[in-house]
Amino acid sequence: MKIKNYFFILLIPCLFIFSSWGFFAHMRINRLAVFTLPSNLIGFYKSNINYITEHAVDPDKRRYADSLEAPRHYLDADHYGKEPFIIIPKKWKDAVEKLSQDTLNAYGIVPWQIQRSYYKLVDAFKSRDSVLILKYSADLGHYIADAHVPLHTSENYNGQMTNQVGIHGFWESRLPELFANDYDYFVGKAKYIDNPLDKAWDIVINTYSLLDSTLTIEKNLTKSFPVDRKYTYNERNGRVIKEYSIPYSKAYHDALKGMVERQMRSSILDVGSFWYTAWVDAGQPDMKNLVKQNITPQEKKQTEEEEKLYLKGKALGRPEN
Repeated sequence: MKIKNYFFILLIPCLFIFSSWGFFAHMRINRLAVFTLPSNLIGFYKSNINYITEHAVDPDKRRYADSLEAPRHYLDADHYGKEPFIIIPKKWKDAVEKLSQDTLNAYGIVPWQIQRSYYKLVDAFKSRDSVLILKYSADLGHYIADAHVPLHTSENYNGQMTNQVGIHGFWESRLPELFANDYDYFVGKAKYIDNPLDKAWDIVINTYSLLDSTLTIEKNLTKSFPVDRKYTYNERNGRVIKEYSIPYSKAYHDALKGMVERQMRSSILDVGSFWYTAWVDAGQPDMKNLVKQNITPQEKKQTEEEEKLYLKGKALGRPEN
C-alpha cells in the first residue's frame, strides 16, 4: 500500500468514526443477546434479529444530532472523588437534589438512562407495539453495553490525562475487531432482574473497578514495547489511518487477561436479562400478532436528519476518540 495514493493520513491512534464499543461490538452484543431469551420471546426477537443488530448503534448516531445524547453513554465516577458510589445517590431525584441536574448531565447519566430505556421497553410491551419494542430493545442494549466499558466510567475517558490518547478506541473497538471471533459466547439464559436500577448501578460499579487496570496495563506495556512496532498504517473507508499494531494489540489484550471478553459476555447476558425482565414486568404479553404502529412522518424526518448529520461526522458533546 503506497501512502502517496491517498489524500491524507489521520495521525490520531485508533481514530474510528464510532464511539462506545465500536459498531462491530455493539452489533454483536445485541445479536447474541437474542439467543439468551426463553421460548416465549426468542421467536419474536429471532425474526427481527437483523433490526436488533443493525439498530444497536442508533444511540451513537443520535450523538451527531442531539446535544443531550452524549452523557447517556457514560458516568465519570472519578469526578466525585475516591468513593464516588457513596457520594452519588442511586435514585435520579435524590441525585438531582444533591448534585444538580447540570452536574449530572456534565459527568454522565448512564445508569439512569438504562432505567429510562428499560421503562420505555416495558411500556412498549404493554401496548404490544412491535415497532417500539424493537426500537427500545436496541437502544437499551446499547446503553447496557456502554456501561460495561471501563473508559466510560472516567473523566480520563481517552487517556488524555495520562498521555494515553487513543486508548478509548483501542480497548473497545480495535481489540474486539481483532480478537472477538475467538471469544466464548455461551453465556447461558437470561435471568429476571429484581431491581433494574440497582442492576444498572452494579454494572457501572463493577466496570469502574476495572478502570485502573485498563490504564495501568497499557501504560506499563508502552514502556517495554518497541516504539517502532506500536503503531501501523491501515486503510479504512478510503483513508489511511495510524492505529495500534496487531503485535501491540495482542500484547495488551493478553495482558488484560480476558477482560474484554468477560465484559462482552457480561453485556450479552445483561442485555438479554433486561429485555426478558421488561417483558415479565409488562405482564408477559403474547408475542404473536403484535400491533405494528407505523412511525409518524415527524419521527421519520427526525431519523433521516440524524442519519444525515451522522454521515457528516461531527458528534455533539465531548469527543471520545
